[in-house]
Amino acid sequence: RGGAVIVKAYNTSERTARLFTEATGQDGEPLWIQPVVSDMESELDAYIERQRRYDPDLWVVEIEDKQGRHFLTEKVQEE
Repeated sequence: RGGAVIVKAYNTSERTARLFTEATGQDGEPLWIQPVVSDMESELDAYIERQRRYDPDLWVVEIEDKQGRHFLTEKVQEE
């Protein structure tokens, strides 16, 4: 499999963002978690840059939405 995937959901109305990354839940099922509990885009971008150093094949998907929706269809652990 290729590199990890990070989804950045940007709320265009509030100018905030959230990150989601793939993980495995306690039940062994895949889910998406927020690796950084912040809505400040600069902090999220710093996290992405750190991850890029570890995984040069990292995929970052940025979604812009007026409500900040992530559109993930799998289970999401909301903070």
